[in-house]
Amino acid sequence: MSKPSLTQRTKTQLIDRILGRKAGSSGLVIAMPQARKTAHPSIPEAFTRFDRHPGYERMLVPKAVAERRGLANPFFRVHDGVAGATTRIDGREYLNFSNYNYLGLAGHPAVNRAAKDAIDRYGTSAAASRLVAGERAVQRELEEALAELYEVEDCIVFVSGHATNVSTIGYLFGPKDLVIHDSLIHNSVLDGIRLSGAARRSFPHNDTASLDQILAEIRSQFERVLVVVEGVYSMDGDVPDLPALIDIKLRHKAFLMVDEAHSLGVLGQTGRGIREHFGVAGRAVDIWMGTLSKTLAGCGGFIAGERALVEHLKYAAPGFVYSVGMSPPLAAAALEALRLMLREPERVERLRARTGQFLGLLQSLAINTGFAQGHAVVPVIVGSSLKAATLSNQFFEAGINVQPIIYPAVEEKAARLRFFLSAMHSEQQIRFAFEVTRRLMEK
Repeated sequence: MSKPSLTQRTKTQLIDRILGRKAGSSGLVIAMPQARKTAHPSIPEAFTRFDRHPGYERMLVPKAVAERRGLANPFFRVHDGVAGATTRIDGREYLNFSNYNYLGLAGHPAVNRAAKDAIDRYGTSAAASRLVAGERAVQRELEEALAELYEVEDCIVFVSGHATNVSTIGYLFGPKDLVIHDSLIHNSVLDGIRLSGAARRSFPHNDTASLDQILAEIRSQFERVLVVVEGVYSMDGDVPDLPALIDIKLRHKAFLMVDEAHSLGVLGQTGRGIREHFGVAGRAVDIWMGTLSKTLAGCGGFIAGERALVEHLKYAAPGFVYSVGMSPPLAAAALEALRLMLREPERVERLRARTGQFLGLLQSLAINTGFAQGHAVVPVIVGSSLKAATLSNQFFEAGINVQPIIYPAVEEKAARLRFFLSAMHSEQQIRFAFEVTRRLMEK
């Protein structure tokens, strides 16, 4: 037998020391080292341990409850292959309602080919910040295509959708400013506001009259004001009144930012988003934000608007300046997905039909679908985190992958299953999902 390496011996000695047992072959008990006199005796030990972090301890509570009730953890299941209308987990195929592949473009042969060609030409990584080391043509082609889509002057692409909101809001606004947002706005917007140091207010969900009233009362107390809404709300699948928001922002001299993460490719006859849905000019909104990870089959985020906005972010926003540039194959994939979306509007029409079919079936049984309006996202609200997790496991046993959304992502009373629909779902698959939902909810 070969002699253990120094590293292995060291590991063994450490284990022996921790357990206070006899070491290997020496027959000696290794004494625990004497505790050194701490320089800060008043600091509790909990402040030096991650397993005593309050957030971690809170997280353990629902896990312990689930284990006592025999519930399997529905999160972080390992998928094999492309996640589309169906997915494969542990060798079994499941009907899949837990991904953002709205138009079925992730895994599309043309999108895959574009990414592979970009790898052959550029490699897998841009390998540096674009400001530091220059650009790849495909990065600019994507930005120009997105700017054209929104009919605005320019666009900037970030490597993360969450970081796009954080860095943009966090950099552009400050302590003398106000950011006011819908009460159901995404976490990335809230993190951006915290980073900015700006004052924060929220208005009741999709209540433009309340927004108008709040601004009438406090607008004059601030320099810049930003109003932030989502094109389609990711937890509920409903849409704000964009024309009313534009009128409000003009009257109160505010900026308007629309997060189109879940509305690009979903709203409008050709998938151009909420502005096409309402027939609004692109320049009527000051900041268009979107992600590349949903309809566009890639990863990252973007800001589109006037050239001054984009150039300012390109030279100064920390999330762009101090981050590696968009990976060329991801940029190429998103660009090809965008072109496919525009060439094949029937995908958008099919998504709308499938979502309407599923929502209509659920509502025929008076199942609580919240604010859903038939735009790719359909919640089934069950009223408790434990019930949502239990139902998710029951769906999984029936061959359907749908994730629970539990507290604190939503209020406890609003815990739900969240169904993401795809243009690739068939009418038969929608009918099957409804029948399983009906059977399980009747229990």
